[in-house]
Amino acid sequence: MTTRHIIEPLAEAAQRALRAPSAFNSQPWRWRIDADVLELHADRTRQLAVTDPDGRLLTLACGAALHHARVALAAAGYQTEVARFPDVTDADLIARVRITGRQDPDPHEVALDGAIPYRRTDRRAFSEIAVPPAALDRLREAVEAEGAYLHVVREDQMPMLAVATAQAAAAEVADPAYRDEVNRWTHRPPWTGDGVPASMAVRQVPRRVPVRDHALDGEADLEPGVGNDRGAAYAVVFGADDTPPSWLRAGEALSALLLTAVLEGLSAAPLSDAIELAWPRRLMRDLIAGVGDPYLVVRVGVGPNPGDLPPVPRRIPDDAIEITG
Repeated sequence: MTTRHIIEPLAEAAQRALRAPSAFNSQPWRWRIDADVLELHADRTRQLAVTDPDGRLLTLACGAALHHARVALAAAGYQTEVARFPDVTDADLIARVRITGRQDPDPHEVALDGAIPYRRTDRRAFSEIAVPPAALDRLREAVEAEGAYLHVVREDQMPMLAVATAQAAAAEVADPAYRDEVNRWTHRPPWTGDGVPASMAVRQVPRRVPVRDHALDGEADLEPGVGNDRGAAYAVVFGADDTPPSWLRAGEALSALLLTAVLEGLSAAPLSDAIELAWPRRLMRDLIAGVGDPYLVVRVGVGPNPGDLPPVPRRIPDDAIEITG
C-alpha cells in the first residue's frame, strides 16, 4: 500500500472524528498525519481552564474523537494498531493510530460509522416513554467493550443525582471566572466553528435533573419541548481510577455509547456538572457504591425529532488536521 493510499483513509478518519462531542463544543484536539501514522494531540489552548482545570473533560473529548476515528477506519476495512499515551515525555500526544492491513468491514462498525453524522447532543427534554432494558444492556456492552463501566442510576438514587447536579451548577454559576468562561464559549465568532451559540442553548425550565445553562444572559433560542424526562435513563460512565489513561478510555466508551444510542433510536446528552467539582464528584462515587471513579453522566431517552435541532458549529479540517508526509 503506497503512502498516498494510506494518508487518504487516515485523513478521512480524522475528518470523521471532528464530529465527536466535547464540553462547550470546544473541540480540544489536533490531528497530525505523517506517512502511515495518525497522531491525536490535545489542544491545550482549547482547555476549559475554570470548568476543567485537570483536563479530565479534554481527555474524555479526545477519547471520543479517537473512537470516532477508529470506527471510521474499521468501517472502511482497515486494521489498525493504537498506542495510547505513547510518549511519556509528551503528555499532549494522546494516541498514535497506525494502519497495519486490510480486512472485511465489520457490519457493526459500518453501522456505528453510519451513525456518526446523526449523533447529536440533545439538551431538550425527553418523553415519558421508558428506555427499554434491552437497549440499556446494549449501551452497557458498548461501554464495557471499550474498557469502562456503566452504572444506570436507580430510581431511589435519582434525588442524589439531581441534588448533586443542581448544587454543582449553582456553585459554578456563583463563580465570576466560570461565568466568563461560559460567555466566552457561547459568544464565539461564526468563523471559529466551535462553541455553543444561542441557537443551541436550551431555555431553562424545571427538569428531573438540571441541564447546564449555556445562556447566562437569558438568550437561549432552543425550547425544551413538551417532555419531562420521566422516561429518561441516567447512567454514570466510570472506571477503576481517576487518571488520564482511564479518562481516555472513558471517552472512547462515551463515543461507543452515543453511537449505539443512535442505532437504538435514542437521544442522548452528556452531563458533566456533577463531575467538575470535587465534592459532588465524591457524591457520584458514593452513588456507584465506591467501586470506581465517575467520569461523566449521560442522559438517554426518547427525544423530540432530532432533525429539528440547529446545525452544530464544527471547525474546518484545515484548522484541526495537519498532513506532514
